[in-house]
Amino acid sequence: MLVSLQLGSLIAPAYACGCGAMVVDRNSRVTVERETSVVSWSGGTEQIVMQLTVRGNAPAAAWIMPVPHRASVELGDAALFSELATLTAPVHKTRHYFWPRAKDWPFGGSDRASGSGAAPSAAAPVGVVGRERLGPFDVARLTATDPAALEGWLAENGFELPDRLSTALRPYVDQKWEYVAIRLAPQQPGGPLLGRLDPLRLRFASDGPVYPMRLSRLATTPQSLGLYVLAANRMEPRGAIGGAPPEVTYAGRVGAGQEKRAYPALGALTGGKPVFVTAIDQAFPRPELIDGDHELRAAAADTPYRTTYYRDELLTAGPVPAWVLSLLGAAVVAVAAVLLVVRARRRRPVAPPPVTVPPPLR
Repeated sequence: MLVSLQLGSLIAPAYACGCGAMVVDRNSRVTVERETSVVSWSGGTEQIVMQLTVRGNAPAAAWIMPVPHRASVELGDAALFSELATLTAPVHKTRHYFWPRAKDWPFGGSDRASGSGAAPSAAAPVGVVGRERLGPFDVARLTATDPAALEGWLAENGFELPDRLSTALRPYVDQKWEYVAIRLAPQQPGGPLLGRLDPLRLRFASDGPVYPMRLSRLATTPQSLGLYVLAANRMEPRGAIGGAPPEVTYAGRVGAGQEKRAYPALGALTGGKPVFVTAIDQAFPRPELIDGDHELRAAAADTPYRTTYYRDELLTAGPVPAWVLSLLGAAVVAVAAVLLVVRARRRRPVAPPPVTVPPPLR
């Protein structure tokens, strides 16, 4: 154990993504350029599909993710992320304004405005409940009642982690969570760990949808989270857990027939059932402030939403601005009214002189 702690003090600090801790040896580096995750929850069963895009010179890296109950692990379908990106993509619309603005004629040039069941206690401090090779991943599924023992087991089996991870893991150990420990290696032996990795799919029992975030407080650089939540209703995090306020960028229901035709990977994940998709973005400028995991709950209403970017354009009729035509029309109407008044005055009949009645004769 002492040797493993000494090794932990020599390796580089953990790079954290929204779903766990990533580490490399002291002579290497790796950064997570992008981390995208999908949380699907239905009837007490949760699935997390996550995909990492990494950059660096490390020949291997280690990553660990806590889960509330025993998890099964398999490779995910990369098409799921492209389908969800298409489904939730922002829309671009044009909206018109009438009166000219600063960049319009006659003030300036043309306008180019842009829009705006609990895990069982193991008899030993660490229990190995499964280990398998999945594509480029060496996956170990563990139970642990002692974070130091977990760290020692990981070090002995090629998963070297910093000693400060023991403290970060303590809340999960106290709750008797289990862990998925993964060693990441490049597809080509001897090459660096680089690019978009194959997605992993975890499935486990859960009393409610949760997305583990606590280990991300080990990160030394600002973090961002992109999360798709699939459930019966529109979902939202219970709190910001130390980051900026979560932002919903998409919320909408997808029907079973629509899933099957246009989104087969999404339909396969949800079993072909209708699902409400909520896309959430969140920034963590100071990851050391992260104080918990994301607990997800149903929003007050299933209000649909889609991010919309507007392009503002001056209203025209062909090449002519509408306001110019409007002023010209008003001028024509005014001139016509004046002409009518003048003509009316010219045609007004002259009243005859008054008739004087002579006085009666006497």
